[in-house]
Amino acid sequence: MRARDDPIERGVVEHARDLRSHPAAAERTAWRLLRNRRMLGLKFRRQHPLKGLIVDFYCAEQRLVLEIDGGVHDRPAQAEYDRARTTWLEGHGLRVLRIRSRDVSRARLEQLLRHELALRPPSPHRGEGDRG
Repeated sequence: MRARDDPIERGVVEHARDLRSHPAAAERTAWRLLRNRRMLGLKFRRQHPLKGLIVDFYCAEQRLVLEIDGGVHDRPAQAEYDRARTTWLEGHGLRVLRIRSRDVSRARLEQLLRHELALRPPSPHRGEGDRG
């Protein structure tokens, strides 16, 4: 069954589309900095449906999720949900970075991304790498 035939998946896609239409201020700033490969040449998608969830920003080539956390993420229940969600995404081979909305700036995003990419370079694509 294709995504558009699945009512649940269709609902997730429609919700992501709505989120893209009404971004929070920090998400709008981050998108202005990330779009069109403006940050380290990485291609990001915003409000991207992924594994049944909607992530704020996603870079497929790095399998990297970037989440922008506002004040609501300080609530204990939301913080616990965020931890569980991060664990679940990481369990599916994705890297998850979180940044506070008040910290979104060109310098901070670039620092965060450079640090993450230096720590964990991506796996080679299929057919590439050392064949021994």
